[in-house]
Amino acid sequence: MGGVWLRGGSDGRSRFQGGAGDRETRLGSAGKAGCYPAQPSPSTFPSGEASMERLLAQLCGSSAAWPLPLWEGDTTGHCFTQLVLSALPHALLAVLSACYLGTPRSPDYILPCSPGWRLRLAASFLLSVFPLLDLLPVALPPGAGPGPIGLEVLAGCVAAVAWISHSLALWVLAHSPHGHSRGPLALALVALLPAPALVLTVLWHCQRGTLLPPLLPGPMARLCLLILQLAALLAYALGWAAPGGPREPWAQEPLLPEDQEPEVAEDGESWLSRFSYAWLAPLLARGACGELRQPQDICRLPHRLQPTYLARVFQAHWQEGARLWRALYGAFGRCYLALGLLKLVGTMLGFSGPLLLSLLVGFLEEGQEPLSHGLLYALGLAGGAVLGAVLQNQYGYEVYKVTLQARGAVLNILYCKALQLGPSRPPTGEALNLLGTDSERLLNFAGSFHEAWGLPLQLAITLYLLYQQVGVAFVGGLILALLLVPVNKVIATRIMASNQEMLQHKDARVKLVTELLSGIRVIKFCGWEQALGARVEACRARELGRLRVIKYLDAACVYLWAALPVVISIVIFITYVLMGHQLTATKVFTALALVRMLILPLNNFPWVINGLLEAKVSLDRIQLFLDLPNHNPQAYYSPDCGRLGAQIKWLLCSDPPAEPSTVLELHGALFSWDPVGTSLETFISHLEVKKGMLVGIVGKVGCGKSSLLAAIAGELHRLRGHVAVRGLSKGFGLATQEPWIQFATIRDNILFGKTFDAQLYKEVLEACALNDDLSILPAGDQTEVGEKGVTLSGGQRARIALARAVYQEKELYLLDDPLAAVDADVANHLLHRCILGMLSYTTRLLCTHRTEYLERADAVLLMEAGRLIRAGPPSEILPLVQAVPKAWAENGQESDSATAQSVQNPEKTKEGLEEEQSTSGRLLQEESKKEGAVALHVYQAYWKAVGQGLALAILFSLLLMQATRNAADWWLSHWISQLKAENSSQEAQPSTSPASMGLFSPQLLLFSPGNLYIPVFPLPKAAPNGSSDIRFYLTVYATIAGVNSLCTLLRAVLFAAGTLQAAATLHRRLLHRVLMAPVTFFNATPTGRILNRFSSDVACADDSLPFILNILLANAAGLLGLLAVLGSGLPWLLLLLPPLSIMYYHVQRHYRASSRELRRLGSLTLSPLYSHLADTLAGLSVLRATGATYRFEEENLRLLELNQRCQFATSATMQWLDIRLQLMGAAVVSAIAGIALVQHQQGLANPGLVGLSLSYALSLTGLLSGLVSSFTQTEAMLVSVERLEEYTCDLPQEPQGQPLQLGTGWLTQGGVEFQDVVLAYRPGLPNALDGVTFCVQPGEKLGIVGRTGSGKSSLLLVLFRLLEPSSGRVLLDGVDTSQLELAQLRSQLAIIPQEPFLFSGTVRENLDPQGLHKDRALWQALKQCHLSEVVWMVSWVRGAGAYLLGRGSCCVWPGLSSQMPR
Repeated sequence: MGGVWLRGGSDGRSRFQGGAGDRETRLGSAGKAGCYPAQPSPSTFPSGEASMERLLAQLCGSSAAWPLPLWEGDTTGHCFTQLVLSALPHALLAVLSACYLGTPRSPDYILPCSPGWRLRLAASFLLSVFPLLDLLPVALPPGAGPGPIGLEVLAGCVAAVAWISHSLALWVLAHSPHGHSRGPLALALVALLPAPALVLTVLWHCQRGTLLPPLLPGPMARLCLLILQLAALLAYALGWAAPGGPREPWAQEPLLPEDQEPEVAEDGESWLSRFSYAWLAPLLARGACGELRQPQDICRLPHRLQPTYLARVFQAHWQEGARLWRALYGAFGRCYLALGLLKLVGTMLGFSGPLLLSLLVGFLEEGQEPLSHGLLYALGLAGGAVLGAVLQNQYGYEVYKVTLQARGAVLNILYCKALQLGPSRPPTGEALNLLGTDSERLLNFAGSFHEAWGLPLQLAITLYLLYQQVGVAFVGGLILALLLVPVNKVIATRIMASNQEMLQHKDARVKLVTELLSGIRVIKFCGWEQALGARVEACRARELGRLRVIKYLDAACVYLWAALPVVISIVIFITYVLMGHQLTATKVFTALALVRMLILPLNNFPWVINGLLEAKVSLDRIQLFLDLPNHNPQAYYSPDCGRLGAQIKWLLCSDPPAEPSTVLELHGALFSWDPVGTSLETFISHLEVKKGMLVGIVGKVGCGKSSLLAAIAGELHRLRGHVAVRGLSKGFGLATQEPWIQFATIRDNILFGKTFDAQLYKEVLEACALNDDLSILPAGDQTEVGEKGVTLSGGQRARIALARAVYQEKELYLLDDPLAAVDADVANHLLHRCILGMLSYTTRLLCTHRTEYLERADAVLLMEAGRLIRAGPPSEILPLVQAVPKAWAENGQESDSATAQSVQNPEKTKEGLEEEQSTSGRLLQEESKKEGAVALHVYQAYWKAVGQGLALAILFSLLLMQATRNAADWWLSHWISQLKAENSSQEAQPSTSPASMGLFSPQLLLFSPGNLYIPVFPLPKAAPNGSSDIRFYLTVYATIAGVNSLCTLLRAVLFAAGTLQAAATLHRRLLHRVLMAPVTFFNATPTGRILNRFSSDVACADDSLPFILNILLANAAGLLGLLAVLGSGLPWLLLLLPPLSIMYYHVQRHYRASSRELRRLGSLTLSPLYSHLADTLAGLSVLRATGATYRFEEENLRLLELNQRCQFATSATMQWLDIRLQLMGAAVVSAIAGIALVQHQQGLANPGLVGLSLSYALSLTGLLSGLVSSFTQTEAMLVSVERLEEYTCDLPQEPQGQPLQLGTGWLTQGGVEFQDVVLAYRPGLPNALDGVTFCVQPGEKLGIVGRTGSGKSSLLLVLFRLLEPSSGRVLLDGVDTSQLELAQLRSQLAIIPQEPFLFSGTVRENLDPQGLHKDRALWQALKQCHLSEVVWMVSWVRGAGAYLLGRGSCCVWPGLSSQMPR
């Protein structure tokens, strides 16, 4: 049945007139005719199905059979114009404007709005008024047309609401940081979308003769208002384009003023702002302007992510000895599990796209359903895409927020545990790995757990749909997939085992690098860079060996699951044919599409399981750390306190010594460095110290003096006995043998968190003999000292540590040999002014070798082999101690002669400190940060690290893999086209309504890329289809699939080999460059900053970067294959690519500008966390003794908050990008669906092409989204390579010199001659050495004296060439040292460091790191240093190859030094 559309009279209404025939004619006012398809009568539809048509017809005043006419005469239909071209853009404008209503206002905004903003505000206000005024002529009789009053009121109200919302949004934006620019571009473009509707309506009035007499007041008024609206819209556009006057000062000012805190993220924002991430606009604007330079520029954390809040929530569920996972679940688990609902809904919505698309294509094919069904299918397709995108995006965002909550809690509890550790402590490198690597691996659980059930759910639904298509034939493929599960389990088990071993090797490597950096000065003096570098490389080789196993197993796993869909397809098709069924295009391509839908769950599931296993490994490692015994003062300072109840423990454990005058009491106390007593023990039968006493502790090297003080301070294990200290809550004054100095100013080191008291501070400086030292420093006490005080001499460090203890004003002082590092005059000053002066009213325990200073002590303790063998007055004990070594006495040298200053850490002259510090005393410089896009040389560096040949092979195998994949699809389409051509004459293709096929429609074939080739390649008719033909087609298809499988395997193996090569190369170059850096670099660079490169950045280059780079390459290859297919099959689809690419480019460019800087800031803020933890572990005894643990915990929370800011902002901006990419894809699909409906109404729609366009639009946008996301993440990961390359290329290097052919024993005499040596630390500074000339004959002994800053240490720096002289020469046996290679020079010189370098390992490795000497020579050296008995004792306890356990004195052998326990 057909009908004729007739244009009526002046009412402008259409009426439908029934008629017969295949085509109907619509007559317009201009007499033009158009062809339209037959439309079924509304009476043929059920009443429910025509409800939408009747509603539209009533609203538009049209026929129910043609409710929304597109054309009326020479212009578009007025109802279509008002609803589609006006109401929809206005609704979009209202929603988008509402998203910006929550934009934070600038608190210091004082400048008036620019003329452009004012013009836009005025135009928006007028545009909100004009639609309301336009309703007056419509509402007043007789009406002004052109449409029904309901339509006009609806369109006018929507427009008024939209412009009111837009006016408010503009006012908010003008008073926000956007006020200095034009504001969001998207908002301005959407505001201009209603312009076509206004133009078309004006055109309608012109065609209807509104301006011709007789002039009617109603139509004339509406026409005038339309012209005014167009003028206002033009003014709006001019206001946006105009630069404006006051905008220029804003352009020169930072978006975030210096004294202004950034906005708080998310809190207080509207739901629209949260969903669209509009609250990120100020942050992204700062990133686009290049103003993200420091962590403080990033938006502040929401309340629920603040570290203090997280610590409080976590502590409510945490108790000592609890399981970490239980506490995390109690604190954050319920919120995390609730997110599973979002995951479930998002997963189900993922299947709505194919199902609704199949229904839409069925509607286009059949043409028997009402228009309302088509609109519902299109709206459902668009709504499902938008809702699915929003839910998936919010799921990812909320999961990462929970992850950040858990991360903040875990990092905080790790640091709190470090503050509470007892004597059994892990190495610093292992603790840093827990902080960096293991915490990140543990938190991967958050992303993997919901995937662990979500992926099997997707798999089950897909298998059900596959069963609907091919019946039981799918079982063959399913069995094949199930057979690979045990194989995957074996691979996963091997990966987990290798991962555990790799982490152990990583711990060992980072630990060794930490020790190496701590002793870098001794290493350079002794020329051990190559030997110890080789040890690090050996650890790295073992780590890479395990990583190689992991990577190749990962490659095998990826290959198995990537090749599985092709193999499953072959098995299913063969089974289906052998069961006697006939293959058709519908069956083949639907089955192929469904099998490809298995790729996500099957391919991702092994990674999910691997992530869960890695999280389990890291959880166990962190749990072991948390289970280490705590430092428990209440249990330590009371007998058997640990076995008492809680209340009794509190009463007894706080008891001081029995007598009020006793400060310290030990009775029957046995201590050890380990809890089972396998190390050297310290036993004190009875010791009682009265208040105000000075107690000296003496004994041989290694007798246990330092261990006794550590036992009193609670730093040893008390195996039995009683220890009581009065005033325990007030802490101790502790000065350790190895002074612990922070990387801060000298004043901050002395104050140590205590309030500044000018008078007390002045007295402390005088008592500790620091005034002369401060007077020559560049900035006095505001001078910054390097990490561990490396820029100070040993004596200066010891006096600053002593001053810190004195300034704390404690009642009990434990002084571990503070006089050893200073000369006789300074030691005498410290004794009389400090120990016997300021501290005279306190109780003091003083360890020292210089017994002459103990004559005024109240008592002296004599220690031997860890036992207190005698105690008494100095007159009784001191004669028993041999104060003067025999060898020295025979040479007539006095024991109280001035000791040499430290040469391990040479004291800095005034000029030397000026070389490293500015006049403000600033030594620690902010870590450098690159800005802008990742430079091309970073990509080139990674390319070269992989190897050019290997990189080209990877790219070639990737392209070959994609080409064979497309060839397999082409061959399958060729086969099916032959079957279709043969059978088309014998059987008709059945036509089935989508409604009759149920929910799971076979139209899912549209998602198969192979379907593209059916209309593209006209192939010759095939021979009759017999069993031999089927065998032939299956054989060729299987062959191509097999080649594709081999290419996939080749690409996986080559990629694993390339990334392993890059990982090895980057680390090797980094290590070499760091070892060759000058000492000045290590003085000014915190160890944590360097360790961040060796730990986090190397881990990123090892694992994270290859993972995301693999995804990027796969997406790029897939996009190339897709574009090739589109270009050859449907070229018109390529017309969508330019505008789509421009939109994607602008969005990702805006994102990348901030993403790069956030990634860099994230790495910068991680280094202080590392340094703070390492600093805390190094000075833990001092922290606990002075009661500074709470202050350090607060500092850790501050540093963690800065790092969490960067992590949160990075995740939020990634989700900002994701939601926009997803919505763009949904908009493209929705637009094509809408065009399809319009063309269907016009009779121009080809259902096959429309379905193909929709399916490929969906896959194209998905690929582009994946490409942009993976590229931005790859660029962010490349920041780690950039940081590695920064050290590899930019670090200064020591001049190595040229090796001379002098032989190994060229230095035979030992003559030293300085000839007019001039040393300036840098141009423009006074000379540290000014024309120094002297000659030392072979065999002579030379003493060098002078005040601090006179240049004593500069002589040694020049001799060892740690600094190069400006002029002059240094000759050794007549050979100019500047002509020698550094290793050649330093290997012939020996130096005795005051604080010798000691690394974990055997005694032999510490004595002879290069392995040059025999055991007999080493034992002789130990004997000469009186250490052979100690080593024998350690060997007896620990076995052969014993490890050094303590700290103490040094052993000297030519070129060898060691440190042994005292």
